[in-house]
Order: sequence, then C-alpha cells, then structure tokens
Amino acid sequence: MKRYNHKLCIAPMMDYTDTHFRYFLRLLSQDIFLYTEMISADALIHGHRNMLLKFDSSEHPIGLQIGGSSIQKMADAAAIGQDYGYDEINLNIGCPSPRVQKGNFGASLMADSQLVSKIISNIKTKIQIPVTVKCRLGIDDQDIEKDLKTFIKSCIDAGTDLLIIHARKAWLNGISAKDNRVLPEINYQAVYDIKNYAKETEIIINGEINSYSDIKNHLKYVDGVMLGRKIIIDPLFLRDADTNIFGNKKQSIKLEDIIEIYSQYADEQIKNGVSKTRIIKPLMSIFNNKPHAKSWRRGLDNYRNNALSPVNGLRSVHEDFLQGFYI
Repeated sequence: MKRYNHKLCIAPMMDYTDTHFRYFLRLLSQDIFLYTEMISADALIHGHRNMLLKFDSSEHPIGLQIGGSSIQKMADAAAIGQDYGYDEINLNIGCPSPRVQKGNFGASLMADSQLVSKIISNIKTKIQIPVTVKCRLGIDDQDIEKDLKTFIKSCIDAGTDLLIIHARKAWLNGISAKDNRVLPEINYQAVYDIKNYAKETEIIINGEINSYSDIKNHLKYVDGVMLGRKIIIDPLFLRDADTNIFGNKKQSIKLEDIIEIYSQYADEQIKNGVSKTRIIKPLMSIFNNKPHAKSWRRGLDNYRNNALSPVNGLRSVHEDFLQGFYI
C-alpha cells in the first residue's frame, strides 16, 4: 500500500474544496495533501458519479471524504472512490451539522465506536488504498480522557491508517454548526495526548491553525497539520508551504504565473460547460486583507458578466488590478 506525506493537509470543506479550488491550491503547493468535499455514500452510489468524483490528475495526492452510517454502503462508496483513482478514503466522523446528524453520520457516529469499527474493517476488505478517519475530541458530554481513547482504539484495531483530529468537541445540541467551529475552546493538548497514547498511528491535528510558526510547533507533537478556513481566507499562504514545511528549495511560484496557468485551465473548463461563477470562486479571496481587495473582486465580477474568454479575461482583470484600473 502506497503511503503519502500528510505533514500539511487541506481540510474537506463543503462548498469550497471542489476540483477547481483543489487545482488552484495545487498550483501553490506541490507537496500538500488535498481532500475533497464530503460526499455521502448514497450520493456516490445513486448519483452522477462523474460529476461528483472527476478530478484533474495534478491534484494527486488526494483523498476522497465520504459520509454515511451503513456498513455496506460505505464499503461500496469507498470502492467507487478507489476505482476513480483517489489515493485515500477518509471517513467523516466529525461534522456536527444538523443535516449530517439527520443521516446519522458525521460527529454523531462518535457515540457508536463499534459501528465505526465495523465500517472501517469492512472497507478494508474491499479496497487496497489507505482508510483514514477525521473526528473530533468527542461529542456533548463525552469524557475526553476516557471516551476518546475508547473511540481511537476501536478505529486503530479496525485498521485505520491515519487519524485526523479536530482539537475540540462537537456539540450536537444547543449550538449551530457555525458555532461548532469556534466552540468549545480549542484543546490541542488532548490531541498531543492521543499521539502519546497511539504512538504507532499517524495523528494529524486540525483547528484554528493560522501561521507557519503554529504549524511547526504542532509538528513537534504530532505527525501532521490540517488547515481549513485559513486557506479559504488566505489561499496564497500556501505559496511558501513547500519551502517552509517540506524543505523544498525551489522558488515560490509567481502570482502572474498562477493567474496565467489557472486562466488556461479555466478556458478548458468553461468550454466543457463549467460556469464562470464556479471558476472564479478560488480567485476571489487571493488579495484578502491586502490593499484594494474589493477592487480585485469587483474586477472578477466584471469578468463574470462579460464575453471575454477566460484566458484573456482573467489576465486582463489581473493587469487592470495591478495598474489600479479598478481602484
């Protein structure tokens, strides 16, 4: 079984980490490990598979995150993912959203470690690529010291190849999915403790990690770091990832080269029926927290509404922005 470097990963994020955003991120870093948005097992089995699973070969290494609670359906979905060429199957045992709870999966599965164990072990009999789990520190009133270790042990005993742990609990009742991103208080030490408990298992930490100094500090205690909303807000942060985290000495890609390559990609995608709205979404935040960010977004909106080709249009937006046209 081929194993990949998970020292720095990008989290599965609904409505963000689609194939176009992942393609864009791969331009910024050759070494990060990418994940898809979560896709339910039912959608993979009964839905439009090519639309859900198609990805560009440059996105490798890439993991497919699936969600569900049926032992058989999860195995079938994992097999479909393997057949489509994904490098890893990741199980969503961490999402606290009400929609996911209604399907009895995501974080709610942390209440049933035996079921999770059966799902993992059954998948392992069906596929040859790694099977991994993304979870929280627990749910609601579970005891982190006792219940989390029980859950982690069940995953390891079932054969999980890696664990990604968001360093806070999920509250399934009383607060929204949005509030679950910041409540309760982050607890990195609990993840470090799990690494000490499960020394032979690769442990990835996730949650409110926003700088290279943060990443390097966490890597003293765990095997890898997963970034989420930091990359939505500031995707260009990843331009320095290969040098800072992986020790790659090559020079960071220039922004104009990123725009040029992505423009060529966008041209092909739009010819194949992808909307301009989807194509420009990965570019909307690249100047966040920088002077004239609103001007950049206004330029992209103008491009979306005109008839220019993606190559000429996106290049023109960038050139006009640099010249202060939209300011």
